[in-house]
Amino acid sequence: MRRSAPVFQALLVFLTIIETQWSSVSGMYCADMASTVYRPHSVTITEFGAIGDGVTLNTKAFQNAIFYLNSFADKGGAQLFVPAGRWLTGGFNLISHLTLSLDKDAVIIGSPHSSDWPVIDPLPSYGRGRELPGGRHQSLIFGSHLTDVIITGANGTIDGQGAIWWDWFHNNTLNYTRPHLVELMYSTNVVISNLTFKNSPFWNIHPVYCSQVIVEHVTILAPLNSPNTDGINPDSSTNVCISHCYVRNGDDVIVIKSGWDEYGISFAQPSSNISISNITGETGGGAGIAIGSEMSGGISEVRAEGLRIVNSLHGIRIKTAPGRGGYVRNVYIANVSMHNVSMAIRINGNYGEHPDNNYDRNALPIISNITIENVVGVDVGVAGILEGIEGDNFSSICISNVSLSVRSRHPWNCSLIQGYSNSVTPESCEQLRADCEETSICYDGGSSLAVGSRASIHNKPSASILLNSLLQLVSL
Repeated sequence: MRRSAPVFQALLVFLTIIETQWSSVSGMYCADMASTVYRPHSVTITEFGAIGDGVTLNTKAFQNAIFYLNSFADKGGAQLFVPAGRWLTGGFNLISHLTLSLDKDAVIIGSPHSSDWPVIDPLPSYGRGRELPGGRHQSLIFGSHLTDVIITGANGTIDGQGAIWWDWFHNNTLNYTRPHLVELMYSTNVVISNLTFKNSPFWNIHPVYCSQVIVEHVTILAPLNSPNTDGINPDSSTNVCISHCYVRNGDDVIVIKSGWDEYGISFAQPSSNISISNITGETGGGAGIAIGSEMSGGISEVRAEGLRIVNSLHGIRIKTAPGRGGYVRNVYIANVSMHNVSMAIRINGNYGEHPDNNYDRNALPIISNITIENVVGVDVGVAGILEGIEGDNFSSICISNVSLSVRSRHPWNCSLIQGYSNSVTPESCEQLRADCEETSICYDGGSSLAVGSRASIHNKPSASILLNSLLQLVSL
């Protein structure tokens, strides 16, 4: 069933027509956040000696410009404008009440020399670098303990030149964990919009210990075989709104995290109130939307809608393991289309390594109140593998209005889970075939309380109807 372009184009049109709007509960904190702020003071990077020839290193120019603009922080803030050109730089730090704005033909380029990316302490919720013990390279654009920060442009570009870092990773010659393109820590009122991010050495956009974050109208690009080039990674952060993004990369398109094993448990800062909408993604080795595997601080109140996942390994994925502790609960994912995806839904209770040998093997994660509904997929390998943990059944896993055109003769494989399903094609696994009268605890995405599953299910259009209509359209 590989009529790829016509099939998927028809699918997108059809799902766009029926796509429902977010509830006011999930979107209220997005609406309260301003994506643009007037800055009374503005300078251009060339005023500080920067040369946009793609060869001259401009780290000092960025640092000096931002140092100068700090004097306007209490006068309405300031803007640093990057005009057309190719601006090579090492890592630099932002300040509060700042807009970093790129011209449509501006490209900020990360230096190919690791010495131009400073080494900083590991995150306290990870206890070490994510790849190696010890410190980690600072992101290209970095900030900590900031407020009112905007990184934007007329679709200008931030290019990490990650190929050399990927080679070091594959050759095991890294001394420290690879850097992100953008990382903001302990910060509030952050907006990242209208930019293209390319070839990140590691994860692309990483808000960690942040609140009130908008990421919108962003394009993220990296080769499909590039290692760990996650797109957008909210980590131990709250009130995060991600919308209208296109991501094509080598790992998870969007992944929510909250710390790693005993360090995440001790730091105890969850990710919550995460809204995701209108995302198109293609990933070589990850999922369209993922949670974990680092989720030891807890993850809850996640709502994702309007996802289009193509040519990818996984569609929807939750990753955890014994020793993680923490929880993933109150997750609502709906209105999803998939095309040429190897596995539509995966929940894995035995995923990933540990930071060291000091983790508590008895720290079992709680996975509950997960609702996935209104999903249509064509050219799907396996419908789902849903695996809990011995002595730690994952509960209230609810799947409804899902219709997948699956290649495998064994579409579902489930163990150590409990939940409910309705209107699922091919028929879901036995563990989810509870009688409707006995199951009324499916999370509807509107609040932290579980609600009746029947109300959620019967008020939505049937995915099997959607798929049949789609196939009729394609056959014309």
